[in-house]
Amino acid sequence: MKKCLLTLFALMMVTPGTSVFAASFNCNQAQSITEKQICAVRSLNDADVKLATTYQLILKAVPMGSRDAQKDRQWQWLKQRNRCGKTIQCLQAQYQNRQHELDTVIEQRILSQGPF
Repeated sequence: MKKCLLTLFALMMVTPGTSVFAASFNCNQAQSITEKQICAVRSLNDADVKLATTYQLILKAVPMGSRDAQKDRQWQWLKQRNRCGKTIQCLQAQYQNRQHELDTVIEQRILSQGPF
């Protein structure tokens, strides 16, 4: 049931006109080796979109006082992710771990307590 809710929330966050097959950033402007690798590898691209969508959902659903902590954690994770360079296995592990963290936030803070 929770997976269905998470999927529904993720689908609601995709705005019209946004391609679900593009990274969360403009691949034409990718500068770092990591960004270029994310754009080049479909599984990383998909993981990036899913994670970015989940993250945006959390920012909209958690109380204002929690948003700065979520943003700080995301910046720390991005720094950690970028240390992978173009190593696919490292990037996949980073995305899996961070997605798990974000899914836990949704389950424990939003679905169980509600943003209301």
